[in-house]
Amino acid sequence: MEEKKELRRGLKNRHLQMMALGSAIGTGLFYGSASTISLTGPSVMLAYLIGGVVIYFIMRMLGEMAVDEPVSGSFSYYATKYWGEFPGFLSGWNYWYCYIMVSMAELTAVGIYVNYWLPDVPQWLSAFVCLVVITAINLFNVKAYGETEFWMALIKVVAILSMIVLGGFLVFSNPAGFPECMSNLWAHGGYLPNGVWGLMMACVVVMFSFGGIELLGITAGEAENPDKSIPQAINQVIWRILIFYVGTMFILMCLWPWNQVGMEASPFVQIFDNVGIPAAAHILNLVVLSAAVSVYNSAIYSNSRMLYGLSDKGDAPAALHKVSKRGVPVTGILISSGITFIIVIMNYLFPSQVFMYLFAVVIISAVINWVSITMTHMKFRQYCERTGHKIPHFHSWLYPWLNYFCLAFLAGVIFMMYQIPDMQMAVWALPVWLLVLYISYRAKKMKKSRS
Repeated sequence: MEEKKELRRGLKNRHLQMMALGSAIGTGLFYGSASTISLTGPSVMLAYLIGGVVIYFIMRMLGEMAVDEPVSGSFSYYATKYWGEFPGFLSGWNYWYCYIMVSMAELTAVGIYVNYWLPDVPQWLSAFVCLVVITAINLFNVKAYGETEFWMALIKVVAILSMIVLGGFLVFSNPAGFPECMSNLWAHGGYLPNGVWGLMMACVVVMFSFGGIELLGITAGEAENPDKSIPQAINQVIWRILIFYVGTMFILMCLWPWNQVGMEASPFVQIFDNVGIPAAAHILNLVVLSAAVSVYNSAIYSNSRMLYGLSDKGDAPAALHKVSKRGVPVTGILISSGITFIIVIMNYLFPSQVFMYLFAVVIISAVINWVSITMTHMKFRQYCERTGHKIPHFHSWLYPWLNYFCLAFLAGVIFMMYQIPDMQMAVWALPVWLLVLYISYRAKKMKKSRS
């Protein structure tokens, strides 16, 4: 009798812990933060804190369900089980679509960072090389992915902490340093130079930084001892937001006036160039490059596992449920990687505009993911109350009031996106995308009923 091939639990606790630390440290922080700083000035720290706290609440909701039933497919599986077939179909395919867009954004960022050293190398070529290498790593086995992500995440974490230490030294040791440099927090138009409205718009851009943090739920199906490792990983979210986002922005805002931080390169690289430490700038450019590659690595992994989960429920072709002898969903990896090749072509045609094209699309699809998690969690709790199912030891707080709060915040994000001209098209596309998903779902149902 042929042995059934399925996903293997090859992700160790250290993999999950480092993935938790590194999952949201990518282009949104290193490159996208320039847009956020221009919108809100020094209060960018507050924008990251507000957005981060909401994401932490949502992650606890997802963590509660993942601990109760650690499966591949994550919140798409839970949405189907506790909410209904269409919400599960929508959640899964939207997550896949969201991470395809994230993949494209990160590949674009790879080209931008390589150009810092090699301005004559086309962006599309750098993106293509990254695509081929990361796809090959993911095709080997889940442990290869976990090890690669562990070390790239470690580079990001160590670099951010080193940057904070170095920046803190500059702030407190320079003759014209602390407390004079602290005046950069209010001397150029105040702490809120663009008012509360600017802060609200910045919160929209900040949410891009947290897109994909739901990856921790996707890993549940391949994590060793998920009952302990998932809560530990999720509980790291809040303090890493305080250190990596709020702490980093505090140092950046002290070192240089916010209105002189441009869009020529990562704010990190630009600022350290400006304070006369070119070696640090080169090191940081290597770090931001590894950060973009790291997120792309995670995107290929999570997309293939979501397709595997969708296939398991009958929401995707059966071929996507097949795995190799090493427990790798090869077809899902090749399809997800192949579709991101589109961005290589876009980088060839529109090298300067493509990143911002993707920015708004990622945010709107991420909002759908977070709404799905929040609503599914409410359905899960109703199921527990109705059946007497025991709530896991790791659980969300203040149900259902925090759920309502998170939904209101996410509605506010969509409203504010409509106020930003470059993002209005993504808002208009939202109902169209939901309609496409519904038509696809109905077509699947009709095909199934005929067979």
